[in-house]
Amino acid sequence: MVSDLVDYLNNNLLIAHYCGFDISFPLPSYWTFDRFLKNADHQYLSDLMRSQVLQLASAGIIDTSFIALDSTPVCANTVQNNPKSFLSNKFAPDNHPRADKDCKLGVHTASNQTGEKNYEFYWGYKNHVLVDCISGLPICEMTTTADAADSSVALDILDHTHAFLPVTECTFIADKGYDVKNIYNQVKNLYDGECIIPLNKRNTKNSKLLPQGNPVCDAGLAMWKDGKFSDRGRTRQKFCCPLKSSTDADCPCHHKNFYNGKKHRGCTKYITIPDDLRLSINRDSRYFKDNYSLRTECERYNSRFKNTGQERMWVRNKASVTNLNTLAHISLLAVAVAAITTHSGQSYRKLKSVKRTA
Repeated sequence: MVSDLVDYLNNNLLIAHYCGFDISFPLPSYWTFDRFLKNADHQYLSDLMRSQVLQLASAGIIDTSFIALDSTPVCANTVQNNPKSFLSNKFAPDNHPRADKDCKLGVHTASNQTGEKNYEFYWGYKNHVLVDCISGLPICEMTTTADAADSSVALDILDHTHAFLPVTECTFIADKGYDVKNIYNQVKNLYDGECIIPLNKRNTKNSKLLPQGNPVCDAGLAMWKDGKFSDRGRTRQKFCCPLKSSTDADCPCHHKNFYNGKKHRGCTKYITIPDDLRLSINRDSRYFKDNYSLRTECERYNSRFKNTGQERMWVRNKASVTNLNTLAHISLLAVAVAAITTHSGQSYRKLKSVKRTA
């Protein structure tokens, strides 16, 4: 917090001198730092972070061959995020916090598995960060409100990154929240790369299939192919009841569509033919699983990011939250720059190791 920063600088004037303050005069007050966080142009901080990334890239530390994207929830400074608060409507959409007018209502789940029940609502923001999976260091970041979908930010972050550090022929790794057709197409067509993203079935039913690919109806009979058709940019294969043309047969399960009195009777099922990049990926292959395991570097970096105090904010506006998040990334990149510049042999991902050498 700013109060801790002010106390530290006043008690360590040599550090304040190295930071550029004139220690012959009183140091800036709490409110001066607070105004700086709110009114500072975020573009200056973005340019500083970009220069750090380029410096590490020129040293061979950061590379865009394998990159991963993930988001971290950032809780707003409001009593409605307090777990000890017993208000019944603290997460009602129409009960917006008065302390922070910029925050939005979001939901955070423990995992992206289908039917995940371990989730919680919160008022706040999200920090989206693109990480180099080899070095475990950030490349680009963006702060949005908590209601923004992860997939809606992916293309913007890739575009911003490609403007100063090319991501051509990259391997883009992400979780199920980024399983969107547009991301696959842009990574392939614009950057000539590939996506390693698990399939999000989106509550689709798993139908039983025979080895040749035909589904099985409710009565346990193999269904027949009944033509193809295109719908909303996808091609689907239609399967029909094998008894639909029979005049004397009876449905074993007495399906309601079998007794509709029509010529084309019986149940029908549809299977989407994998004619796009999203459905053409073999997610059971060893290649996919080995590359997807690199996404753990993104989780490790998010853990270090949260240790800087960004999991719950003490400021109460989006401008300050955005600047604080970028400053946290700059601090973690500064650890790597210091480790590389001093040639100390220490890890460029551990803050305590750099402090010992200093």
